[in-house]
Amino acid sequence: MSDDLDDGAGLEGGRGNAPAPRHTRRLSDKILIAFHHACDQGDFEVAEDLLRILEMMLTRRPTSPDTNRRKNLESLVAAHERLWLLRHPEVKDQ
Repeated sequence: MSDDLDDGAGLEGGRGNAPAPRHTRRLSDKILIAFHHACDQGDFEVAEDLLRILEMMLTRRPTSPDTNRRKNLESLVAAHERLWLLRHPEVKDQ
């Protein structure tokens, strides 16, 4: 009866020998996506909080070498710029 319940949902391609990856994105990527979603919804307070969390994650001492550090910091700067422009639309129009 337990065989009937096993539909192979946790297995890659149903082969039975390789589990599918649980997480395809890093936590920092998910926070950045949530930041942009908050901006799209006009919830700038939440966007700012998410940006603070992302900044804390990216600027603390890394536990392992990160080859994407520069790209991550550039994304953080771009996110700060987006939030600032959304909060100051009059500057964008000039």
